[in-house]
Amino acid sequence: MHIGIILGSIREGRAGEAVANWVLEQAQSRGDAEYELIDLKSFDIPLLTSATVPGAANKQYDDERVTAWSKAIDACDAFVFVTPEYNHSVPGALKNAYDVLGNEWADKAVGFVSYGAESGVRAVEHWRQIVANFRMVGVRQQVSLSSFLEFGDDGFQPNERRPQELKTLLDQLTTRAGQLAG
Repeated sequence: MHIGIILGSIREGRAGEAVANWVLEQAQSRGDAEYELIDLKSFDIPLLTSATVPGAANKQYDDERVTAWSKAIDACDAFVFVTPEYNHSVPGALKNAYDVLGNEWADKAVGFVSYGAESGVRAVEHWRQIVANFRMVGVRQQVSLSSFLEFGDDGFQPNERRPQELKTLLDQLTTRAGQLAG
């Protein structure tokens, strides 16, 4: 099983990089799947401007950056979205990256690790609605990190509950991904 941990912020100085690396480190210690960090920033995905609807593109895209993104996403059986909350919703770059593809997302499991002033919970609420379009199954457990309490001068410092929350999320994710692959 191959699980992509998607770092969903492309901002300079992004807090999500430390979070995504923490998720990857915790996940790799499990030994139950192959985990890969997929950094959205490294793909430089253009805005969705193609006349071809992504769901009808049959994974044949007009831009080589989108094709590379398509291959990275298609190779995964499930995902962990490491998502910030921007303006009470999802980050635009990650939403665009989601929208430029189609069937690569279909029928796969997804878990959410969020962060922000309100721990990113509103972004996750929106993501749950968005991913349902491609019949993705969002696992119940989520990890919601407070910008005020878990990020500071010493960087990202998850509180003592977070490792167990992430373990539960990954347990649910691998179980659901196995069921969907069934």
